[in-house]
Amino acid sequence: MSLPSLRLKSNSDRRIKAGHLWVFSNEVDTAQTPLTLFEPGQEVSLETASGKSLGLACVSPNNLICARLHSRDSKHRLDKSLLVHRIKVALSLRERLFDQPFYRLVYGDSDLLPGLVVDRFGDYLVVQIGTPGMERVREAIVEALVQVLKPAGILFKNDSGARAQEDLPSYVEAAHGEVPERVALIENGVRFEAPVWTGQKTGWFYDHRMNRARLAPYVKGKRVLDLFSYIGGWGVQAAAFGASEVMCVDISAPALDQVEHNAELNGVAEKMAVVEGNVLDALRELKAADERFDVVIADPPAFIKKRKDIRNGEQAYRRLNEQAMRMLNKDGILVSASCSMHLAEDNLRDILNASARHLDRHLVITERGFQGPDHPLHPAIPETGYIKSLFCRVLPV
Repeated sequence: MSLPSLRLKSNSDRRIKAGHLWVFSNEVDTAQTPLTLFEPGQEVSLETASGKSLGLACVSPNNLICARLHSRDSKHRLDKSLLVHRIKVALSLRERLFDQPFYRLVYGDSDLLPGLVVDRFGDYLVVQIGTPGMERVREAIVEALVQVLKPAGILFKNDSGARAQEDLPSYVEAAHGEVPERVALIENGVRFEAPVWTGQKTGWFYDHRMNRARLAPYVKGKRVLDLFSYIGGWGVQAAAFGASEVMCVDISAPALDQVEHNAELNGVAEKMAVVEGNVLDALRELKAADERFDVVIADPPAFIKKRKDIRNGEQAYRRLNEQAMRMLNKDGILVSASCSMHLAEDNLRDILNASARHLDRHLVITERGFQGPDHPLHPAIPETGYIKSLFCRVLPV
């Protein structure tokens, strides 16, 4: 059965030919192919202004990104067969890189499956769908994952804000087998259990794996403060790497309960302390109590979610990092991270430098971190690269 056509305006095919996968609504020839004629998630043949096929895409007619290309060969429809092939290709990379089955298995556009994220926790998979096109083939996604990996359980964790922008329903449900409330994982030799049903995103953040591994030489024998700790990805690893004491600060009481549980899993509970509350308020209270730390880790949620948020978001990063520097001993280490796609690494560096100068401190960057290789960067889509992590030595002038 032939697919309907989605035709682009003249010269609007250049990005797609250069490797990009997204079509913006102002690039579509709506006189020839009105977006209003398509259903959300409908598969179409993407065409140049002259009618030449560019491949197959799924439509989001009410979104600025109105279509996403999933195949450049018009014979390869978005079905179980294509999903199995793409998942196998993605799996081959992860198995080459990691000796244990704990990683992001599918990373959307970079794995040529736009709108699909799959995190692997051993025998369990957590799936997030962000587009109508992937929502339409959700059963095929499950069938493909079962065929390739034979997991004990698959969880749909489809409760992100991105789904609301696509008018997709929010739900969290088991799609195959049984999935426990918490699943086990190992990262950098440290054991964790992640709350996949109720936690943030898929329950865990594999993207900072390599940056957390960098902590080891900085924290041995040191006092560490972990801000926005969530369930202890940074803090528990710091304790396991030999920190003398670790304090985790987060606004979520359930997350801090999980910090304590994960600390017990690794035999470091006696090193851990938790503080529940707003991070900036907690920093002011710790400063007033004359608390000081050798290492401070600041890994906040995204302060810049859209371009219009850049100015206010950069101010938020400035406030946070300046307060974090105030908590350091004279020769301290600040680990400053950002998951804001719209904050360039150079801008974060400038924010850190300005914060240090305001406090009359000398700052040097000792290491720069990116997201792990299970979150590969699509070279034509800079938005697939979002993690920044700068390790900074902060000294008196």
